[in-house]
Amino acid sequence: MSEYMDQFTMKYTSSPRRGTICEVRDLVRRARSRTKERESYFVYLLLCDDGSYYTGYTNNVALRFERHKKGYGARYTRIRRPKRVVYVEEFRTRGAAIRRELQIKSLSHREKHELVSIGSHSRIESVD
Repeated sequence: MSEYMDQFTMKYTSSPRRGTICEVRDLVRRARSRTKERESYFVYLLLCDDGSYYTGYTNNVALRFERHKKGYGARYTRIRRPKRVVYVEEFRTRGAAIRRELQIKSLSHREKHELVSIGSHSRIESVD
C-alpha cells in the first residue's frame, strides 16, 4: 500500500504541468513589469473652440486627441470641441503624470496660457 501511495504522490504532486504554469506566470509577470518600465505617460493641454484649455494624461497623446475629436472621453471636450494639442510633458510613471495633471488643472486660465506660451512643448520629468 505504501508503494502505491508513493507512486500516487509522485505522479500528482510533482506534476510537470504545475511547474510549467508557474514558469509561464513568472514570464508574464516579468514581461508586464518590463513593459510598464518602458512605457511613458504624458500630461497634455488641449486648446478648445471656445478658447478654454483641457488638461489630461495618457500614454498615447495622438490617439487620445483623436478620441477627444470624435467625442469619446471627457464630457468637457464633447461640449467644447478640441482644436489642437498645445502642450505636452512626458513622465516615466503614471503617478507622476497624474500629480502634474492635478497641478495644471489648479492653474487659472491665464497661468495655463503662460505655461503654453513660455514652457517647452515636450519636457521630460527630471530624475531626483
